Amino acid sequence: MAQVNVKPLADRVLVEPAAAEQKTAGGIIIIPDTAKEKPQKGIVVAIGNGKKDEPLTVKVGDQVLYGKYSGTEITVEGKDYLIMRESDILAVI
Repeated sequence: MAQVNVKPLADRVLVEPAAAEQKTAGGIIIIPDTAKEKPQKGIVVAIGNGKKDEPLTVKVGDQVLYGKYSGTEITVEGKDYLIMRESDILAVI
């Protein structure tokens, strides 16, 4: 897990997405980037302070599942991350 110089605000969470799958469920290798399944899980690398009366329930290091089109993609120091509200996270695994 990388140390990041980004501090999310309020109820936002910074997630490092898992690598996209290189094979389909049937074992077929996918070559073009456009055909890769967008990952829906990742690791929390930074969290905000939460909202007043609503502390965050996830913590740094948690592996989480999120919606397919959740969050905003950002690049920090050459690495891709997603920044999203905690409510966009579906589960901690």
